[in-house]
Amino acid sequence: MSKKEEKNILDYVPVKDEKLKWDMDENGAVTIHMENKGFFAFVAQKAFNRPRYSHIALEKFGSFIWPRIDGEKSIYDIAREVKLEFGEEAEPLYDRILPYFRTLYGHNFIKWKK
Repeated sequence: MSKKEEKNILDYVPVKDEKLKWDMDENGAVTIHMENKGFFAFVAQKAFNRPRYSHIALEKFGSFIWPRIDGEKSIYDIAREVKLEFGEEAEPLYDRILPYFRTLYGHNFIKWKK
């Protein structure tokens, strides 16, 4: 990302990939169910008994953030909610939340609203 993009990333509005399935248990823990698709995934499933779905359990901050990704709230808005919920435990807030969103984006779990 360029310096200008880095400055404005807090204004980005994340949108979940609509193809991803996820659920939340009674304790608020979120699990994302990702289908392993593509040629290499198919070969791995057939040849090495790899599962068709990966189940990704989010930790408590991720489980708090994921349901708040609604296509309306910016990263800044979500970060404020994290700060209100977790207080000092969330610090250093932006040093943690920005890489988290980059990771979600890098794994195609989210995209940015135009």
